Amino acid sequence: MKKIVLAFDSFKGSISASQACTAAAKGILQDSPDSEIISIPMSDGGEGMVQCFMPFLKLEKIVFRAHDPLMRPIEAVYAIAPESKTAYMEMASTSGLTRLAIHERNPLETTTYGVGEMITDAIKQGCCHIVMGIGGSATCDGGKGMLEALKQNGILAENFVKNIDITVACDVTNPLYGTNGAAYIFAPQKGATPEQVKTLDDRLRQWAAETEKKGFATTDDAFHPGSGAAGGLGYALLTYLHARLKSGIDIVLDTLGFDKAISNCNLIITGEGKSDAQTLMGKVPQGILKRACKAHVPVLLLSGAVEDKDKLLEAGFSEVVSINEGDNRCLEELMSHDVACQNITRSVQRIINQMF
Repeated sequence: MKKIVLAFDSFKGSISASQACTAAAKGILQDSPDSEIISIPMSDGGEGMVQCFMPFLKLEKIVFRAHDPLMRPIEAVYAIAPESKTAYMEMASTSGLTRLAIHERNPLETTTYGVGEMITDAIKQGCCHIVMGIGGSATCDGGKGMLEALKQNGILAENFVKNIDITVACDVTNPLYGTNGAAYIFAPQKGATPEQVKTLDDRLRQWAAETEKKGFATTDDAFHPGSGAAGGLGYALLTYLHARLKSGIDIVLDTLGFDKAISNCNLIITGEGKSDAQTLMGKVPQGILKRACKAHVPVLLLSGAVEDKDKLLEAGFSEVVSINEGDNRCLEELMSHDVACQNITRSVQRIINQMF
C-alpha cells in the first residue's frame, strides 16, 4: 500500500488548498483505491492560513467588528485555541487586498488600523499568544494604523506589550524601504503609480527615522528580513511589539506536524496556481521540498501554470507538471472551479499510473 501526502497551496482566484487536495485524492483513488492518503491543505502565512489550522487544532472561530483598509465598518474573523490562549489570525481579514475593489486600491490611503483592532479583540478574549499571517495586504503604512488602534485601546502600554507573545508568519524577506523594500516591490500591485511608490518609500524612511529617534528601533531593524512585509507592517510588529518574524511556511508545517505526517511516505504532491523561479523564494512548495529532502521523499509539483521548469527540477522536485497541459481552453475557463478540479484529478491519475 502506498502512502501519499497531499499538501497543496490554494490556486489563487480558482480553488482553495482544501479543494485542490480533494481533487488530487480523487485522481489517486480512481486507480489505486488501497492507497493511504493524507491531505494537509497549506498556506505560507497569507490568506487561508487560519483555515489550514482549523481541522488540525481545536480552534474557536471569533467574529468581531473592525474596519477595512479604507476605514469602513466590517465583520472580520480570526480563531482562538482556548486551552493555550493562542489566537491565530491573518492581517488580510481586516486589511487585505481582497477587501477592496480594483478601483479602490490606493496604498496612499489604506491603513492597517483593523489589524490593531483584531489584536485588541484577541487580548480582550484573554489571549497571550498570537500567531499572525501577514500576506495579502492592501497597505503600505508601515503598520502605523495598527499602532494607532492599539494606542487608542491602551494596548501599547508596556505591561501589555511585555506579556503578549507574537509570532509573525511572513513569506517575504524584503526590507522596509529602498529599491527592494515594501513600496518599490509591492505597492504597484496594490494600486500605486511610480510617483506614488516614491512618496510611499519616502514615508517609510521617515517612519523608520521617527521610530529610531523614539528608541524603539535601531537602523538595522529596517533591514531585518521581513520588515517590508505587508507594506511595512512587519517592521511595526518587530519594533513596537517585539514580534518574531519567521518563515510562514515553516510555521504552518511545524504547527500541522508535517514532518511526522511524511514519515514512511512514498510520495508528496504539492502545488499552487503558478510555479516559477519565485516558488523557490519561500513559497509553499519550496518549504515542503526542504522537509521532504531531509526525509528522502520525492515531491511532485503540480500547478496551473509552469515557468522556469529546469530551475524547479534542479532544485529537487521529482517532476513539475502543469495541470492544463494539452488543454486549449481560455484562461478564464481553465481557472473556473470545476475545470481546475477536473484537471488536477486527471493529471494526478495519469502521473500515479506512470509512477506506480
